[in-house]
Amino acid sequence: MTQRTIPLRNIAIIAHVDHGKTTLVDEMLRQSGAVRKGSEMAERAMDSNDIERERGITILAKCTSVLWEKDKMPVRINIVDTPGHADFGGEVERILSMVDGCLLLIDAAEGPMPQTKFVLSKALALGLRPIVVLNKVDRPSAEPDKALDATFDLFAALGANDDQLDFPVLYAAGRDGWAALTLDGARENLQPLFETVVAHVPAPSVEADGDAAPFRMLATTLEADPYLGRILTGRVVSGRAKPGVTMKALSRDGKQIEQARVTKVLAFRGLKRQPVDEALPGDIVAIAGFSQASVSDTLCDLTVTEALPSQPIDPPTLSVTISANDSPLAGREGSKVQSRVIRERLLRQAEGDVAISVSEAADSDAFEVAGRGELQLGVLIENMRREDFEVAVSRPRVVTRTDDDGTLLEPIEEVVIDVDDDYSGVVIEKLSQRKAELVEMKPAGAGKTRLTMHAPARALIGYHGEFLTDTRGTGVINRSYLKHAPHKGAIQGRRNGVLISNGDGAAVPFAIWNLEERGVMFISPGDKVYEGMIVGENAKPNDLDVNPLKAKQLTNIRAAGKDEAVRLTTPRRLTLEQAISYIDDDELVEVTPKSIRIRKIALKPHLRKRRAKELA
Repeated sequence: MTQRTIPLRNIAIIAHVDHGKTTLVDEMLRQSGAVRKGSEMAERAMDSNDIERERGITILAKCTSVLWEKDKMPVRINIVDTPGHADFGGEVERILSMVDGCLLLIDAAEGPMPQTKFVLSKALALGLRPIVVLNKVDRPSAEPDKALDATFDLFAALGANDDQLDFPVLYAAGRDGWAALTLDGARENLQPLFETVVAHVPAPSVEADGDAAPFRMLATTLEADPYLGRILTGRVVSGRAKPGVTMKALSRDGKQIEQARVTKVLAFRGLKRQPVDEALPGDIVAIAGFSQASVSDTLCDLTVTEALPSQPIDPPTLSVTISANDSPLAGREGSKVQSRVIRERLLRQAEGDVAISVSEAADSDAFEVAGRGELQLGVLIENMRREDFEVAVSRPRVVTRTDDDGTLLEPIEEVVIDVDDDYSGVVIEKLSQRKAELVEMKPAGAGKTRLTMHAPARALIGYHGEFLTDTRGTGVINRSYLKHAPHKGAIQGRRNGVLISNGDGAAVPFAIWNLEERGVMFISPGDKVYEGMIVGENAKPNDLDVNPLKAKQLTNIRAAGKDEAVRLTTPRRLTLEQAISYIDDDELVEVTPKSIRIRKIALKPHLRKRRAKELA
């Protein structure tokens, strides 16, 4: 049996969004020497995706490794940075199956949050013993003792065993690069964190004669490389992976998908992937050479007949219909407009992301895309528009199912809201109208209240903008999938109607000025509009056809005070997520590389009336 020359530890970093995972990984890379002193490293180096950098969130799980030396004895620590937002939980579920331990980061001010509960339940179910890191303890609002008590209660509530309840605790400030075993300990570097990882996380468990046994590896992440093709990452369970060896891929039910020759075996070294001659059991590596194998498939030796078990994934909760753009302005701003190209792109996304599913819609040019939430679907559509796609997107719908006795079930989400005391009443009232139930209400310090509510997922579609208005932008709302429960009944949708253009052309300042008294405008002078396009929100509940193209009637009579310049109110520009959650069932969002427009499905007024009669 081949002896490993350097001891190995595999860990994941899990936490609620914005609790400091990626920043902590930055400091671990710096202090371990994985990034040379004096060399430049971008802030949040693991967030390599443009959207991740812009939004400040981790979307894709990524691997790295550091070599930490203690008493001149090196230990290699493979680190997986995981997403913190519930919409990308599918990444977390897969990643946890290939590590032996995890760092659970808790914000010392906020304490455990919904996503903390989600990722912790997955870690405990796999038998992992987390190391709790109370991060941001240097903040004035930090309450580490209170956060630690809440964390212990959460462990107990999730059914942790005695070994898991006996978790080590560290106090840290990831941004400043220090961790300590006690709250008043020396705040120098991350050495206590590295020492705790090496002492507490077990080395990868290897079967007897593990490297002599046939090769097996469960693929947990997938990415495409322009030079190497499909790259599958996972942990080697048994045997050895070498370039040039022929292997096969098995699906979850044990059927052979393909047989391929391995072209590269890549190990993670700091921020880079480096080719290696072989990978031993316990190593986390990326393998290139397969053309059809995907996430949750088993890559193995030709003699292996049984697939490795893979984690079941929580079901999607929201779906949208994505179709080819058929508006009068279609094809003017994007180059990828055909339904065939859109279909290929969506299927490619579903291949690498098990939390997303794609199916053909009733309309031959449309596709049903189901995911975890508005953010996940919004990021997918944003990526497509940056790749020069033009698409039309429907209003999100919840994914329902029926139980054995025929009862209709809908997804319920746990919503945790931190809000100023003055605004807690209006938030409870609005969510109660949307069929949400108040589970817990408690003070959160400094004049704030924490509300925990269970709400139907469909009740939260479009609520975020209203929530920010009601709380004057000071409220924080977090949500995560809880369960499927019996359908709660009808929920009132958008209360205001919309202003619909009755002609094609460029919007005119004089016309917009006259329309401002009708409601809030979404367009500016010079914007291209077409019949059936929504140009504003009506102040009243009904939809109204308007003319944004009407120019001022010119005469040869000059009257005092009639030739003043038109002064317009700044229009409300909806972001992609805001537009998707704003629209009603009879509307679409037109997404192009340069524009986001809202339109009616039926552009002609008589077609809209006919559709309304059919639905009545």
